[in-house]
Amino acid sequence: MKFKRGDPIEVVDMGPGFLGSFYDGTIISRVGKETYIVIFRTLLEADQSGLLREFVKANKIRPKPFDVLVSAFDLGEKVDVFANDGWWVGRIISKVGESECLVHFDSTNQDILYPFSDIRVHQDWDAANKLKHLLFCWCGSMLGDNW
Repeated sequence: MKFKRGDPIEVVDMGPGFLGSFYDGTIISRVGKETYIVIFRTLLEADQSGLLREFVKANKIRPKPFDVLVSAFDLGEKVDVFANDGWWVGRIISKVGESECLVHFDSTNQDILYPFSDIRVHQDWDAANKLKHLLFCWCGSMLGDNW
């Protein structure tokens, strides 16, 4: 997939301690065939002088996922949680009241409590570069056979 200047994107980090985390950014420009300059929305330069800009390979970039509004998450549902400046993949293991969920992270084997507002529906980016989002799953069940 080709991106253009101004496209909102996410960059995956597969490094130690960051496995499977995603960071919001914007395409600044394309450099060569497979590389882009990205400015991150939440990450800062090492000297804290401004937002981080990096050269990023195209295979580490995906379009910013759709905003999917939900009123609740199901137990066992795969989700993304916003923490430490990025989105981290986990699973809902319990609900605490109306506004919090306990999320398990396989990458760290931790269970952490998060407010509902920091959790979003997980959306995968497949090898064919198409978003496979859960919208169709829950939308279909809500609308029945009429969609």
